[in-house]
Amino acid sequence: MSMRWYAVQAFSGFEKSVQRSLEERIARSEFKDLFGEILVPVEEVVEMKAGQKTISERKLYPGYVLVQMDMTDDSWHLVKSTPRVTAFIGGTALKPTPIKDKEVEIILQRMDDSKSNPTQKLTFEKGEAVRVIDRSEEHTSELQSPMYLVCRLLLEK
Repeated sequence: MSMRWYAVQAFSGFEKSVQRSLEERIARSEFKDLFGEILVPVEEVVEMKAGQKTISERKLYPGYVLVQMDMTDDSWHLVKSTPRVTAFIGGTALKPTPIKDKEVEIILQRMDDSKSNPTQKLTFEKGEAVRVIDRSEEHTSELQSPMYLVCRLLLEK
């Protein structure tokens, strides 16, 4: 049987903890050969804090962990009984549906792309002057309420 990717729902904010718990439980179990990678899909984000550029991670799918595994009763039970895991996504409770290979490739590609071309995170405060460039016009205005923008930077080489 070949390994497939499954989405597991976890408590929001505990994705990394679930990843570590699963890796530890798999290492202690007799089912190591049924499991591949355990991933929390994240992308790198560049943000300005106090005039300094910092790179941080942002979860692509908060509350979800991707598990590469052969689906058997034993592997299903090992994952499902992990603390802070609530359910498998897709299919039925006892027979989850794997994620399509093409979807997994897109997620992995997005994670790789963010390493070489991080997403820019910009935060603006009320009263701060901003310049918005429309396709044909430039506008300068003052923000009336706090605003959060995320955009992808295209870097020229």
